[in-house]
Amino acid sequence: MAETDSPPTADRRPIERTHHGDTFVDDYEWLRDKESPDTLAYLEAENAYTQARTSHLEPLRDQIFEEIRSRTQETDLSVPVRLGDHWYYSRTIEGKQYGLSCRRPVAGPDDWVPQLLDADEPAPDEQVLLDLNALAEGHDFFSLGASSVSPDGRLLAFSTDTAGDERFLLQVKDLTTGELLPDQVPGTSYGATWDLTGSHLFYTTVDDAWRADKIWRHRLGTDPAEDVTVHHETDERFWVSVGRTRSDRFLLIGAGSKVTSEYRILDATDPTGEFRVVAPRRQGVEYGVEHAVIGGTDVLLVLHNDGAENFELARTPVDATSHEQWEPFIAHDPAVRLEDVDAFAAHLVVSQRSEGLTQLRVLALGQDGVESDELLAMEHPIYTVGLGGNPEFEQPTIRFGYTTMATPGSVHQVDLRTGERTLLKQTPVLSHPVLGEFDPEAYEQHREWATAEDGTQVPISIVVPKDAPRDGSTPLVLYGYGAYETSIDPYFTISRLSLLDRGMGFAIAHVRGGGELGRHWYDQGKMLAKSNTFTDFVACARHLAETGWTSADRLVAEGGSAGGLLMGAVANLAPEAFAGIVADVPFVDALTTILDPELPLTVVEWEEWGNPLEDPEVYAYMKSYAPYENVEAKRYPPILAETSLNDTRVLYVEPAKWVARLRATATNGDDVLLKTEMAAGHGGVSGRYNAWRDRAFSYAWVLDRVGLGS
Repeated sequence: MAETDSPPTADRRPIERTHHGDTFVDDYEWLRDKESPDTLAYLEAENAYTQARTSHLEPLRDQIFEEIRSRTQETDLSVPVRLGDHWYYSRTIEGKQYGLSCRRPVAGPDDWVPQLLDADEPAPDEQVLLDLNALAEGHDFFSLGASSVSPDGRLLAFSTDTAGDERFLLQVKDLTTGELLPDQVPGTSYGATWDLTGSHLFYTTVDDAWRADKIWRHRLGTDPAEDVTVHHETDERFWVSVGRTRSDRFLLIGAGSKVTSEYRILDATDPTGEFRVVAPRRQGVEYGVEHAVIGGTDVLLVLHNDGAENFELARTPVDATSHEQWEPFIAHDPAVRLEDVDAFAAHLVVSQRSEGLTQLRVLALGQDGVESDELLAMEHPIYTVGLGGNPEFEQPTIRFGYTTMATPGSVHQVDLRTGERTLLKQTPVLSHPVLGEFDPEAYEQHREWATAEDGTQVPISIVVPKDAPRDGSTPLVLYGYGAYETSIDPYFTISRLSLLDRGMGFAIAHVRGGGELGRHWYDQGKMLAKSNTFTDFVACARHLAETGWTSADRLVAEGGSAGGLLMGAVANLAPEAFAGIVADVPFVDALTTILDPELPLTVVEWEEWGNPLEDPEVYAYMKSYAPYENVEAKRYPPILAETSLNDTRVLYVEPAKWVARLRATATNGDDVLLKTEMAAGHGGVSGRYNAWRDRAFSYAWVLDRVGLGS
């Protein structure tokens, strides 16, 4: 391998891949062998080169890290959430990487407003359920996968991952004695659900393709080897999950592919009973289930898209077995995407979006059904709102979270008996010793619309320093994702202030493939329409330059995972539009992955991208945009690719191969950097201080790209 002052050169070991009469020569597929000394040596050499190329930014990285740290209230606690007889909350302590999970008793049955606790002094009646710092001790990586208290509040089921591969050890803690029970189940996936009696735990495991395919039942006090499989999903397109309704009446097993759903239901007091299908799966029909009591009658609420592109809400008997029993409750509205429904004893809350904005709709319930229907008003023209922690069925209040690109996240509570709205907490932003007090009025927020190639109007959310000139001189980060109907709504982060306070703006391109403008917005950016995602992003970049928000030599693009595919595609499509690109855990070798059903998650992805293995049209279309196959001998913007060795969602080999090919093919291959975390997963490093340093590394590189690196 090369010295650190010159870029590593990966060996070319060509293999041929032929599909549908087309042959592609892949020089770098050998990097897939994670155990190979050659692979590890190459990744380490790339890390050394990246460190050498960015060593001049170390003072800036340290400065940004200290800015994030000094603006963050390190010793803090979350807003307590009532569940049963306790208030539950998390606590962070200055100097500690991870938090503490805590609880304290409620004052009485009518205690629905949490007491403001002292972040520095734990309450005398506080109980620490889990100290994540102690659990993480001795491990380079740590993640909590489940934390579920039994219905009687006596036991805690929790799971931990110390490798980053998202396989967890499930354990049970007696909250009365503080002792761990003998019950230990290795190799579980996220989450754990109790039955109502607290005698059984339901959990999920994954298959060799990392697909959640089995739901298990564990009887407390028995050998996990005796655990019973209660559902095995054999269709490789489907994932499974398990949970309990807010009312505690039912256990639910969900099975879903990208476009089809099916639910099974069981009385939560009968954990060894047989789950019953609510409505058999029908290809292309998605639905979700919630238990409610309307007009004194137990019903199931079904949110579905059967003949309703943006979904409608139906009601059906609790013993329903077919979609033919669904009766309309909230009709389909082509202008409003219904995203979720939460049922409480006296009201329903519908989460929806319209004109690109999230909304909360509250329906009060009475003996005769719905008595009122109100859309909660929000303060700013551009914002994000979402229902918060509301686990109690009988609670007379609802919590919601609220943020804008210049407003720190806040937790509000509405008393539905009086309509009174209370701000429970807003994320504090502390004064910086040099930059001074945080002032949201020091920043401007705007909504712009770019015109895509086909004339579609694409929204852009923007935050810039107040009075930023519109002469093209303002540097800007343009962020994008555009897949899986995931909406990247306006949000605030303390770390972004390190860009804004240096005069750099931040924008989100709400490109097709996401869900910002409803289901059609998603459908127009997937399968054989996927290229709309890429051309929309380029249109947004050019719109920002043409309207004076920034200029091409001051604009850095950023995206991660499926958004990393977006970054790779636009690098090929319009390299001249960007001064730099940050690709985080990027899905840049998409065609190779989707062609191999033996790789993790491939089969479940065919309904998102198409099946190039069987369909020559899909193969040709994916090859036309896949970043790895389309690298050319031309000048690319400087690229920073970041990945993790233990990522099970987007394997490290994708950015490794992409960087190797860019290095060998691009006319400025030296400007391509690869940074691999050798002990982390898809979410990157664990621990908040490690995450801040990781963010500082990326931001220092971004600032350097636009001349603000000193």
